[in-house]
Amino acid sequence: MQLSDRQTEILRRARAQGRVEVEDLAAEFEVTTQTIRRDLNELSLGGLLARVHGGAVLTARVSNVAYSERRTMAQAEKAAIGRRAARMIPDGCSVILNVGTTVEEVARALVDRRDLVVITNNLNVAGILSGTFAKDIVLTGGVLRQSDGAIVGDEAVEFIRRFRADYAVIGASAIDADGAVLDYDLREVAVARAIVANARRTILVSDRLKFERSAPVRICDVADIHAFVTDAPPPAEFAAACDRAGVVLEIAAPEGVRAEG
Repeated sequence: MQLSDRQTEILRRARAQGRVEVEDLAAEFEVTTQTIRRDLNELSLGGLLARVHGGAVLTARVSNVAYSERRTMAQAEKAAIGRRAARMIPDGCSVILNVGTTVEEVARALVDRRDLVVITNNLNVAGILSGTFAKDIVLTGGVLRQSDGAIVGDEAVEFIRRFRADYAVIGASAIDADGAVLDYDLREVAVARAIVANARRTILVSDRLKFERSAPVRICDVADIHAFVTDAPPPAEFAAACDRAGVVLEIAAPEGVRAEG
């Protein structure tokens, strides 16, 4: 597909932000909304974007986006989520940190905390917290998935089952409005389920774009977690499910942006 300069820039922004809006693009490129809709329709027909109400998102696939690409998506939002989630975790406790770029932002926000026992199957988390001497870092055994630093497999599951942590922080690749928390890799999901089962309180961290994606494997349901930290109000159906289950819903807008709802 031959892209115009404008379409190339739109695609670049979608990859960086996860979503683009018709009104914003029209204002920035100083063209009509009809022109932007035509661009988005052509990118959608080419399989590069998926159209949603008011804009477009990266195409939802039944395979995960590459880790290098995920790291650049919604960076400011993930950092805000990480800071808000870290405030829920006190000094002097034990916490399990799972796989995912948003979970890694939680780790960055925990760098200055003291007297933590951190259990993780995420090699990147271990690297972030390495050298912060007020913490014990426990790395699971298992198979290293070199694409993203995840440690998975039966050994990781059995290792996690040895613990009863005060807190756990997990991410997700997709979330359904009905409350299902989803991912792609059966091995990764098995570890995530063990983490949820062996923590006293579980915090789910995820940006709003996960509601616009689909994944085939269920980690858990919203009723299985205790808090959900995201960057924008979730769909009404999901918010209602949180309310019924007594899940704490925290909205963490990036710096300089006022949280809605």
